[in-house]
Amino acid sequence: MLDKSRAADAGIKLEVNERILDASRELMKCIKILIEKSKDLQREIVGDGRDLASAKDFYKRNHRWTEGLLSAAKAVGWGASLLVDSADKVVLGSGKFEELIVASHEVAASTAQLVAASRVKASRHSDRLAKLKAASKAVTEATAGVVASSKSGSKMTEEASAADFSSLSLTQSKRLEMDSQVRVLELENLLEKERSKLSELRRTHYHLAG
Repeated sequence: MLDKSRAADAGIKLEVNERILDASRELMKCIKILIEKSKDLQREIVGDGRDLASAKDFYKRNHRWTEGLLSAAKAVGWGASLLVDSADKVVLGSGKFEELIVASHEVAASTAQLVAASRVKASRHSDRLAKLKAASKAVTEATAGVVASSKSGSKMTEEASAADFSSLSLTQSKRLEMDSQVRVLELENLLEKERSKLSELRRTHYHLAG
């Protein structure tokens, strides 16, 4: 994807794309390590807690914990896929920086969920738990890097394409000012509706997960 961007883009656009892709690649590397450490800890938990039973019997006996762990792992994977897709779209010019930020937040939230689910059955002094926590911290830091790159990229893009109003007449500037005020009101109304929708979706997700 970066090679395509270098061949097709230049200047601010190329710089923004490079930052986005570098930050996203770093986050994906951290996610991969997180999943590996999670699996290591899971094997330790099963080995310590199953006694003479098989791993299958252990998961069956602890089905609620197993479901929570699987749900968290799936959420991390889904968030990672969403992030890659969002980054590709931004680089191609068909996506939004905000989508990439939301995807990063999803990864951070699901990572915290995965660690929390793992800690339920893990020994407090487990070396593998410590490594999972370290991997989680790395994901959090890399997530912040993606968010920062997205915000700076958005700002750089906006500044590069800022409109020049210096040649407008008084009538033209007043017309544009009124249009802008109308747009602000529309966006504020839309924002209020979306916040209400988001709140309802979160309540629904909470009930479904519970």
